Amino acid sequence: MEKLYYSIGEVADVLGENVSLVRFWSDSFPKFIKPKRNAKGNRMFTKEDLDTFKTIHFLVRECGMTLEGAAKKLQSGTSGVDNTVKVLEYLRSLKDQLKEIHKSL
Repeated sequence: MEKLYYSIGEVADVLGENVSLVRFWSDSFPKFIKPKRNAKGNRMFTKEDLDTFKTIHFLVRECGMTLEGAAKKLQSGTSGVDNTVKVLEYLRSLKDQLKEIHKSL
């Protein structure tokens, strides 16, 4: 069963980045990331927000785009980028599984 909301710390762990960077990206992309706030005022992100963060992470960290360039790419459509992000995510998980198998041998 999948979670409905992710905390900012959980998003940072998934991306392998600092919480402050996730907060900065959340503030920099208000058209694409709209976090809910809990009773304490903490940001809570949906699965769609998490997917958007993964796309932003790929565009900025892997492709070397600026934040403005990433925002333009998100506006123009990300179907090709989304597929690339999903494939890379799958390959990384496969690599981790292979490393675990190698350790157990």
